[in-house]
Amino acid sequence: MQERLRSFIPSLHHEHESFSWWVLFSVMIGTFMSVLDSTIVNVGLPKMMAIFGTSVDKIEWVLTAYMLIFAVVLPTSGWVADHFGYKRTYFMGMALFTLGSFLCSLSWNENALIVFRVIQGAGAGFLMPVGLAIVTREFPPEKRGIAVGFWGIAAAASVSLGPLVGGFLIDNFSWHAIFDVNIPVGIVGLFAIWLIQREHRAKAARDFDYIGFFSMAVFLVALLLGLADGNAAWNTGGWTSNFILSCFAISFAGFVVFITAELNVKHPILDLSLLKIRNFGIANIMFFFIGIVLFGNAFLIPLYLQNSLDFTATQSGMVFLPLGVVQALISPVSGYISDNYSKRVPIAVGIIIVAVSFYLFHFLSLTTEHAQFMIPMYMRGFGIGLLFTPLSSIALMDIPREKMAQASGLFNTVRQIGGSVGVAVLGSMLVRRNNFHTQAFAQAVNTRSEVFQHTINTAKYYIKDATGAVGSNALTQAKSLIARNLASQSFVQSINDDFFIGAILAIILLIPLVLLKTGKSRPSAKV
Repeated sequence: MQERLRSFIPSLHHEHESFSWWVLFSVMIGTFMSVLDSTIVNVGLPKMMAIFGTSVDKIEWVLTAYMLIFAVVLPTSGWVADHFGYKRTYFMGMALFTLGSFLCSLSWNENALIVFRVIQGAGAGFLMPVGLAIVTREFPPEKRGIAVGFWGIAAAASVSLGPLVGGFLIDNFSWHAIFDVNIPVGIVGLFAIWLIQREHRAKAARDFDYIGFFSMAVFLVALLLGLADGNAAWNTGGWTSNFILSCFAISFAGFVVFITAELNVKHPILDLSLLKIRNFGIANIMFFFIGIVLFGNAFLIPLYLQNSLDFTATQSGMVFLPLGVVQALISPVSGYISDNYSKRVPIAVGIIIVAVSFYLFHFLSLTTEHAQFMIPMYMRGFGIGLLFTPLSSIALMDIPREKMAQASGLFNTVRQIGGSVGVAVLGSMLVRRNNFHTQAFAQAVNTRSEVFQHTINTAKYYIKDATGAVGSNALTQAKSLIARNLASQSFVQSINDDFFIGAILAIILLIPLVLLKTGKSRPSAKV
């Protein structure tokens, strides 16, 4: 049947000159979907919080679970593809992603949604690296650059379109639609993979690093549980509770086992010896903190826009649209500057611009106008576009050619882990600072002061005119109105605190930048 269908389109034959472009098309479907779903959910979090009646510290796991399992699965994808075949692995990743999307749309509470996001993230973890490997194998060396460029367009477009598409679907349908939309696309993608791609399997697959895989999973899951739940409402013991301390103890034990295994096993799941290469090791530290800053703060903006400024999900998504556009326009310019003049300068300028953009977000309020938060968004896109290309170039500058795939997988894993940690830590800090500001505002209210009495009387008269309430009912509603305003002020202040932390973390990146070498690559990096 497959051959019969291919006969209708001669270019689907692997010897046809257009065949590789059909393969690229089939891969771009999965790439677009997997990256889209890491951003499309952001604008849906406020709606999910309201429907499920849950808090920030719980709903953040809808993001964290996806990024975490993505980071855990990503380094295993190479072994799985070598062992079972690249086409079969890519098909499995697409099937898992589509199945996870279908189950997410059926979720009856936040716990079920988090579990099903794990399935979805596992599929995405196979799609990204295996898809890139398939593209680079099918295209000759002289055409790989443009092919990878088109592959990158799918990823960049989904970053900008994700929040906008998610917002439109939520406003016009429901939060379930942001997962439903993946199902028909996934089915088309599965058909395209089956029809177009051809199988390739490595002649000799290396042994799988079971100890490294499981110890890494235990280390990361326990760490993020501890970081995310330190200020959770159910955790009355806070950071010193038995649960949190146990999580950190298990995480530390997993980390020790992971490091020991990776430095001694013949075929490690992550080749940590590459971190001994100066530029690569320092760049990975920077990518980790960049992941914390960018992913951690990205999930705060929709919460602020929808909960504090009453934006719709679509309006919230529109705010993110210029981000990817500006980043896409600046990245080639940054690459040209780094190749012909200096690699360190665009990175430094980009870091400073990103830090300033987060500092400007530190002044948000309940009356912030559109331009006040759009200017920092433009700046953020400009800064990210400046720093990513030269930093990636420096990171891989001294890596031997035969180690390039392991190095690329390692720093992508590190960045994803940084993003997971960022959402967990800044989500926890948001809860902590919200509690602090709520208590501070409550203590500052003097019910006997003239200002309070004037405010409560004004609110009472307003409620009488608006609702017809009288007497004690009007007084109760007036006090409730003031309490809600104080709660809104506390929430905005806590978000501002998180952005200030992001600005500090961003500017700290200038320290490791000084340690990077930006001269010519070592001979070991050449073929």
